[in-house]
Amino acid sequence: MLAVDGRHTLYWEQSGNPAGEPVVFLHGGPGAGSAPVHRRFFDPQFYRIVIFDQRGCGRSMPLGDLHDNTTTHLVADMEKLRAHLGISRWLLFGGSWGSTLALAYGLRYPERTTGFVLRGVFLGGRSEIEWFLHGMRTIFPEAWRDFAEHLPVQERGDLLANYYRRLIDRNPDIHRPAARSWSRYEAACSTLYPTQRAPFESDHGGFALALSRIEAHYFVHGTFLADNWPWNELNRVRHLPCTIVQGRYDVVCPIVTADSLARAWPEARLVVVPDAGHSALEPGIRAALVNATENYRLAQSDEALFAPRFPWET
Repeated sequence: MLAVDGRHTLYWEQSGNPAGEPVVFLHGGPGAGSAPVHRRFFDPQFYRIVIFDQRGCGRSMPLGDLHDNTTTHLVADMEKLRAHLGISRWLLFGGSWGSTLALAYGLRYPERTTGFVLRGVFLGGRSEIEWFLHGMRTIFPEAWRDFAEHLPVQERGDLLANYYRRLIDRNPDIHRPAARSWSRYEAACSTLYPTQRAPFESDHGGFALALSRIEAHYFVHGTFLADNWPWNELNRVRHLPCTIVQGRYDVVCPIVTADSLARAWPEARLVVVPDAGHSALEPGIRAALVNATENYRLAQSDEALFAPRFPWET
């Protein structure tokens, strides 16, 4: 545990090779937290794997807390953790909201960054937030209907504000049902094929509340990023290696954002997985992410550079 201020304490862990190439895993959400399975994207003989839970998430304390919880605070936390661990530079590996945070950190500290692996790209724009709240119903109308109908008819005109009001309410009888509804909606839209998300359905440990409350908090505040971010700053990191892994049928974070980023960053490598949605653990996404970290490893050892391993890679 690392105390980053007088209120927040972050859970962090290391695995793999203590003398290996440092990589930091940045979980999604914001608010989702990390899990042991996230270590498996990295060769433990080559990588020094750093995983942590962002403010208010997972095993960090206090869980679900919104006080001083902004993108700027999260970037500062990463820098404190890097210094605490004595790491000079590290590879940034992030998916969904984790891709946002990876770019936010990399643009602030390019000299501390060796490269990027980004998945299911989300840049925190208003159009992306509106898509999450309303656009996903074009593909998942049943899930969206359940999500919207959790609120009374008179409150459905502003889903975000009225969910947020419930999620920050101190009464568990109000915030728990709202958290389950929000989390169920996101989970239903996250994979190409339906999957079970039991922890979020029952909310063991309050993780559904942390996810939904923090996510709504960031959405209400425009993810605490400028409207023109990151387009006017990309030149700060274009010299660094970057692989973007994107599911063709990602409904939560549609491919148009990853495509726009790749066009603005022509040196980056865009890998589109043809039979996948949003989740990092879908077979095609999982394989492409492992391939990305292996290609980075090979590039560091001069064995090979970005050799495609799948017929759909270009």
